[in-house]
Amino acid sequence: MKQEMNETMRKILEFHRKNDIREIGIRETARRLDITNPQTVLYYLKKIEKQGWLYFDRKTKKIEPAKNKAFAVDKYFNIPVVGSANCGPAMELALEDIQAFLKISKKLIDRSAPDGLIAVRAVGDSLNKAKLKGGNIENGDYVIVDCRNQPKNGDYVLSIIGGAANFKRFFKDKEEIRLVSESTLDIPPIVLHEEDVNTSGYMVNGVVVRVIKK
Repeated sequence: MKQEMNETMRKILEFHRKNDIREIGIRETARRLDITNPQTVLYYLKKIEKQGWLYFDRKTKKIEPAKNKAFAVDKYFNIPVVGSANCGPAMELALEDIQAFLKISKKLIDRSAPDGLIAVRAVGDSLNKAKLKGGNIENGDYVIVDCRNQPKNGDYVLSIIGGAANFKRFFKDKEEIRLVSESTLDIPPIVLHEEDVNTSGYMVNGVVVRVIKK
C-alpha cells in the first residue's frame, strides 16, 4: 500500500474539508484548484478514498473527511497508520503524523470502540516467532496497538527508546525492564535499569492487540 500523499492529493483533501466536492463538481473543483484536467481530480480523489482519508457516511449521505484518530464506520474500524519515525506519544495525533487508514472488521479486534488504537508497520523480524492474535510479526506486517493499555509482564508492546520505535515482549521487576525478542535471529534482549529509563527517553506507547498480515 502506498502511504504518502503528494501535494495535489493534499490540496484536494483540504479543499473537500471546506467544501463538498460532490455538490461543487469535479470540473469546478479543478478550476478552483488550478488543475488543468478534471480527470486528475477524479483520479486522485479515488486514491484518497482508497487510503481512507475520505469515507461515505450513510447517516448524512455525504463523503466525510477522516478524523485524526481511530473511528468506526459501519462494521469497520478505520485505524490510523503511524510511521515508525513518528511513533511518539500517540493518544492525540496530528493529521500530518498519519500516513493512511487501515480498514478492518470490528470482529478482528473484538471490542466495541476503536479509541486509542493505532497501526504501525513492522520493520524487521525480531518477533517472527511471537504468538499473537493474527500470527507472528514479520517484516511489513501491520501491528495494531492500543495506546491506552498499560503493559503487564508478558505483553507485547510498542516502545520508544531514544526516539526509535520497536516491538518487543515486556517484562519488568523491581530492578530492571527487559524487552525481549522472539525471533529466528539471535537478538539479545534490551535491558533497562532505572537510570537508563531516565536517560534514554524510554516509554511504552501501547500494547499490541493484533497483527494484520501483509
